[in-house]
This record gives sequence, C-alpha cells and structure tokens, in this order.
Amino acid sequence: MEPEFTPTRFPKVPIWRRGAAFAIDFVAVLLISLPFAGWGFVQILVFAAAWLGMRVVYATSNHGQTLGRWALDMKVIDAKYHRIPGILELTKREGITLLGAILILFGLGAALQNLFFAFLLGIPLGADFSLAWADPERQQAFHDNVARTMVVQSRRGYSLDLRVKKLVAMLQQRMKQ
Repeated sequence: MEPEFTPTRFPKVPIWRRGAAFAIDFVAVLLISLPFAGWGFVQILVFAAAWLGMRVVYATSNHGQTLGRWALDMKVIDAKYHRIPGILELTKREGITLLGAILILFGLGAALQNLFFAFLLGIPLGADFSLAWADPERQQAFHDNVARTMVVQSRRGYSLDLRVKKLVAMLQQRMKQ
C-alpha cells in the first residue's frame, strides 16, 4: 500500500549563497536610496519602499526571485504548498529582513565614527540567519519560519557563482602558464 503523501525534497541552497543574494539585493536597493543619503528619514522611507518593492512585489511577479536570487539560481517558495508565496507571506518575510537591512544601513553610516556600534547593529540580522545554520535539515532562517517559506535552488537564473568560479579557474590556469 502506497502512502497518500510523499514529501518533496528540494535541493538545498548553501547559506553563503543566500547571504550573497541578500548582499546583491541590499546593494541594489542601497544604490536606489543613495541620492537621499543626507535626508535621514526620507532615505529610510525610500530604502524601505524599494526593498519591499523588489523583494515582495517584484518577487511575486518573477517566480519568487529577486535580483540577487535570480543571479544565484534560487527562489522562495511556500513551505507547505510548494508554490510561490503570496504577498502576505512575502511581506511578513521581508518585513523582518527589512528591519535587519535598515540596521545594517545605519551601521554603514556609523562605521566611520564607531566601528563597534556598526558591528552591534549587524547582530540582529546575523541572529536571523544563524537559525538556518543551526537547522541543517531544513535550513530555514527566522524570517522563513515566521512566513512559512523556504529558499530552494532553481533552474531559472544567471548562475553568477558558477560563472565567477569558472573565470577564477581560467585566470589561475593562465597564471600557471
């Protein structure tokens, strides 16, 4: 007799790739909000709007991929139904990461004056992602658990990490000759 439900196993995404995709998205949104750098609260509002626009609205219409996730061949799916999450789930998920990203933004501004303070502002985002390291089976960060989402590998993307590895190998080969 066959079981009614067979759990689907998706290829895991290494934590460093998730961090790299986050960094790509962070830099893209930072470049959008950079013209408002001297305006304080306005920069935070522009940063938040661009963050939610890219990581919620754009991801909903782009198969669960943002710029960073597309560059590194991964997407966000609903953990229960294995489909692209809705706007509410993505908003919950990205609201939590937005708070960490804003603290990192403050940390970058404070790094010139007090490096220790800048380090302290990065701790909440590090704690969020450390849950993914602590759970090697599911690899879900805190924001994934709250929104009931997961990050899986995708065939759709640019494969930036593989292209960089290939370029580095080619450069090393030329240096040996």
